Amino acid sequence: MTAVTQPLERRDAIDTAAVVFMLMLTMSWGMNGVAAKLATSGYNPIFLNVARSGIACVLVYLWCLYRRVPLFARDGTLWAGILAGLLFGTEFILVFVSLEHTTVARNSLLVNTMPFWVLIGAHFWLGERMSLQKLFGLILAFGGVAVVFADKLGDAGGPTLFGDLLALVAGLLWALTTLAIKGTKLASAGAEKVLLYQLVVSALMAIPLVSLAGPAFRDVSTVATGALLFQAVYVVAFTYILWFWLMRRYPAAGLSSFAFLSPAFSVICGWLVLGEALTWNIFLALGLIATGLIIVNRPSRRRAAGAE
Repeated sequence: MTAVTQPLERRDAIDTAAVVFMLMLTMSWGMNGVAAKLATSGYNPIFLNVARSGIACVLVYLWCLYRRVPLFARDGTLWAGILAGLLFGTEFILVFVSLEHTTVARNSLLVNTMPFWVLIGAHFWLGERMSLQKLFGLILAFGGVAVVFADKLGDAGGPTLFGDLLALVAGLLWALTTLAIKGTKLASAGAEKVLLYQLVVSALMAIPLVSLAGPAFRDVSTVATGALLFQAVYVVAFTYILWFWLMRRYPAAGLSSFAFLSPAFSVICGWLVLGEALTWNIFLALGLIATGLIIVNRPSRRRAAGAE
């Protein structure tokens, strides 16, 4: 962690260190779905959202105190922060409930359609015009989504349509959160402050809803509690802060090109840890979505030529 406290030196390209960090981050985010599925065996999904956000909130706040990050300046972000938090909290409630009705692989593939919803939203609401290249990537990605829904049966032989739909809506809410941040004063706020808005509001909004998913505590075990702490302490608090550090140091476009690895790692982790069946449909969907994401994130020739 000492490297994070040193003055940042901006890099113009992705180097070996960035590649290693991004592989670690995307693998961690890929394992997050498995951890969530394991955690729901001990805690109901809405309580899981409260606990995960609450624990991570305390840790990120302590980090901000250590780094002396200003959090309470009146910068006009309060209402936008509340909106982002409500979207964020609803997204993760749907993610956790979805994992009770579908596989980690299918959940991850559908949640990670987020960049394509952002592409559509930015075209209509933020004035970011969609090129033919991005449109082609979008079509490929939604072809992957269609393949996921074409395979209605999960590894246990039960229907997964309800869980799949929840995961798809969660991806849409993730995109709306991104658009809310990009289209409001949150765009100029510090990353830690934006994250804390989301964590605080998502925890508070979910508290009155916990009983809707049954008892807060189910078959509490070491595995379920460890999976909860893995998400809160490592995934949310540590990897998000590391991501913010990388975003300040390296080109954002280069880092975002690694995003397709997260659902790939989720598919692999679901198979290795939970024994989820891997069908050709899942591999085809993964290939289409990953290819579409790469095309969307790839700079156009015109832009690349202008940068030379």
